[in-house]
Amino acid sequence: MGVNKENVKIHVSHLKKNFGSLEVLKDVSTDICEGEVVVILGPSGSGKSTFLRCLNRLENITAGEVVVDGYDITDKHTDMNKVRENVGMVFQHFNLFNNLNVMGNMTLAPTELKKATKQQAREKAMKLLDRVGLLDKAEAYPAQLSGGQKQRVAIARALAMDPDILLFDEPTSALDPEMVGEVLQVMKQLAADGMTMVVVTHEIGFAREVASRVIFMEGGYIVEEGTPDEVINHPKQPRTIDFLSKVL
Repeated sequence: MGVNKENVKIHVSHLKKNFGSLEVLKDVSTDICEGEVVVILGPSGSGKSTFLRCLNRLENITAGEVVVDGYDITDKHTDMNKVRENVGMVFQHFNLFNNLNVMGNMTLAPTELKKATKQQAREKAMKLLDRVGLLDKAEAYPAQLSGGQKQRVAIARALAMDPDILLFDEPTSALDPEMVGEVLQVMKQLAADGMTMVVVTHEIGFAREVASRVIFMEGGYIVEEGTPDEVINHPKQPRTIDFLSKVL
């Protein structure tokens, strides 16, 4: 499944985000199409995570327009719970419920929101755990899992809601280096299956291998965007060149 340019899943126009007097996003516009894997690179403080969190209104939007799956989420009347059913989010620190076992984490949202029966939710959870290689951990609690296992559970949990879009906020940056690969492997498979993904990450190798498009952000703006080859191998903007020279 390739990228479907006819179907824009996320439309962002002149997005601005202020925290008080601090302008974090100054003017960001881009479209993300069905089946695209968009990787967002940039130094700390460039606005990457804030941009991602605006896409499902975990951060309120100061100005501009964001349309997700046809819903204008800048409109105060939009039912964000409805929108979020189709937009999964995977966080840097997993955000699992420590008092629930893996199966409890996986089945909570589908049973509460999508009205799946407990049995349906359990069956689906087992399939997804199998997909991320953690079928044997269904009854384990988060405290009994490694960081890489927690993150794979978090991805499976997001998938349990059958999202159209997955947002990843630095999904590997809290992991020990040897666990990064197992999480990236799951993400690569999702990309290969045609999932629309927006990934904030420092994993240049993943961007190079998996992204259909790379966005480089700095100072609340998109400085450069294009294919991985264009942005990573042949960057044009001095700021992108400088950043990549330090991380490659």
